[in-house]
Amino acid sequence: MTVVKNNKVPAKRDFLGFTPLDASRIIELFDYSLFIKKKRAEKPSVSDFQPLHDKTVAMIFNKPSLRTRVSFELGIHELGGYAINLDGRSIGVGSRESVEDIALLLSRYNDAIVARLHEHSIIEEMAKHASIPVINALTDLSHPCQILADAFTLYEKGLWNDGIKVVFVGDGNNVANSWIELAGLLPFHFVLTCPEGYLPDQGILETARAKGISKIEIMHDPNEAAANADVLYTDVWTSMGHEEEAKERLKIFSPYQINSALLSRAKPAAVVMHCMPAHRGQEISAEVMDGPHSIIIDEAENRLHVQKALLVKLLNHEEYRKFHLTHRLLNAAKKIKA
Repeated sequence: MTVVKNNKVPAKRDFLGFTPLDASRIIELFDYSLFIKKKRAEKPSVSDFQPLHDKTVAMIFNKPSLRTRVSFELGIHELGGYAINLDGRSIGVGSRESVEDIALLLSRYNDAIVARLHEHSIIEEMAKHASIPVINALTDLSHPCQILADAFTLYEKGLWNDGIKVVFVGDGNNVANSWIELAGLLPFHFVLTCPEGYLPDQGILETARAKGISKIEIMHDPNEAAANADVLYTDVWTSMGHEEEAKERLKIFSPYQINSALLSRAKPAAVVMHCMPAHRGQEISAEVMDGPHSIIIDEAENRLHVQKALLVKLLNHEEYRKFHLTHRLLNAAKKIKA
């Protein structure tokens, strides 16, 4: 008897944005993030849970980073893997070496690539040529890992629902773009309130609206936008790469500060979020950032747990799938008993 072996190599998974996902997959990722977070709390220093044992991840940073770099590097270590940090300027992404050559070479050495870059087209090209998963750790266009952690934080706190109103106050930047992209998958009410001329990416906005899943609004009056908000969210007024505009932006964005007056327009139980780094006294007042409505440090911590869950999903899908199968069986058993 001839045994025919199936040598088909599974398609590699990238995470460049939310496009490959749907609502059910995002909720699955959140449930796994809760599991990951609980695991860490049980054994904060030494863990026998190492689904990335012997895996190596190349991390390329063309931009400064605190939360992204620390959360990814620590997460990889805690999952049993090893992170290699590469300064994008030193390796010369797209200049000293072509993006294609870097992607091909790192694919021979490593199991995944995490990249924080300027041009989004570069990470797309890297994913095209790499035979290993590529994760978008921020580009000028989007910041999906941040928004995963933000939405997970609301989910974890029991605040996420189809009617939740998230109001982004400030620039229509990469973070706002990723919120809009998420609104094309998960139903919620998203409002961006920004000055004229500081709109989000129109392609992302049109695509998300065309899906008809969420109510997505662009407004220019922050007081009107903040009315009955469940979440007030902000980011720095001057993103990396726009430093020369800082003085002008301070004048233009001054009415868009999240402060006590704006917070009073939101619901009494509203929460305040910021992707950080934060400039107290500019986009957010110190009183609000450090006050009882702020869950900013919670969302920053959750970068670690969500990215660990994402890494397992991309690099050890069998472990990820096994958890969800067990999770579904336990839920079914609970329903039968009930």
